[in-house]
Amino acid sequence: MKKKVAVIFTGGTISMKVDSRLGAAIPLLTNEEIISMVTNIEKHAIIETINFARLPGPHITPEIMLELSKLITILIQRNDIDGVVVTHGTDTLEETAYFLDLTINCTKPVIVVGAMRNGSELGYDGPSNLAAAICTSICSDSCGKGVLVVMNDEVNAASEVTKTNTLSLNTFQSPQFGPLGIVDNDEVLFYRTIKNEPKLNVKNINARVALLKCASGMSSDILEFCINAGYNGIVIEALGRGNVPIGMVSGIKKAIDNDLAIVIVSRCYAGRVLDTYGYSGAGRELKEYGAIFGDNLPGQKARIKLLLALSTYDNIEDVKKVFEYRL
Repeated sequence: MKKKVAVIFTGGTISMKVDSRLGAAIPLLTNEEIISMVTNIEKHAIIETINFARLPGPHITPEIMLELSKLITILIQRNDIDGVVVTHGTDTLEETAYFLDLTINCTKPVIVVGAMRNGSELGYDGPSNLAAAICTSICSDSCGKGVLVVMNDEVNAASEVTKTNTLSLNTFQSPQFGPLGIVDNDEVLFYRTIKNEPKLNVKNINARVALLKCASGMSSDILEFCINAGYNGIVIEALGRGNVPIGMVSGIKKAIDNDLAIVIVSRCYAGRVLDTYGYSGAGRELKEYGAIFGDNLPGQKARIKLLLALSTYDNIEDVKKVFEYRL
């Protein structure tokens, strides 16, 4: 018996063609047009399409991500739905995928997919990516692996994948450990697994979190702005192992003293942060002040995680546990 997959369309390049008046790509393809290009998919699965939105990736907000998460939660509770596929713009795809991974508690496969070329370009990759995503969603081995991202016939974990190139078809990669598996001749092959993160039961997004990237000689002025503007937390992409320029130390300490959650990650694309060094501005000092270390998360995902944690818990110690659950 064929499995049934709900395909949720949110927009992005996969739904775009070049508008002749604008001379630029905008969402023009209908759900039916996109599905019709996934040839022979009816031999593999029963498809139910859902028109959630027609938004480019940069227009997706955490509030929209939460709405999407709630919709998926309803769908996977249906006995006739075996898996869910979400089409999405690639600019923020990894953030939405990670948001869903942290908020959806289920074993049924949830797959996020997009395209790097629009429907007017030669080599439009939308149909092939969508076909691979649907194949992954009906694969029994995909169950219990958390939210997955399928692009260019590779299967990556939402917690690990990132967009690495502005135009390449293989832009979505997991720089730290590589993909979980591949899609080959419509068959999904997994080569490794990961430990799923604890889920967060978020009702509303009621926190404001900034993301700052460290560079040589930076001061505390932006930190001061965030404190005065009423932010609840700040993710800092620190240098190397989790160190900051000395001019930022006073701002970090003031932010923590003002009950802002400060999460330290690295601007390096691989490796985790650790309080290895003990000079002023180094990880040891920041941790002593009360900064939270974000392991190997990139800044954009650490921000999603902090938004969710602050929208769930009032106690900073509970927020800290969300990030340091493996310690």
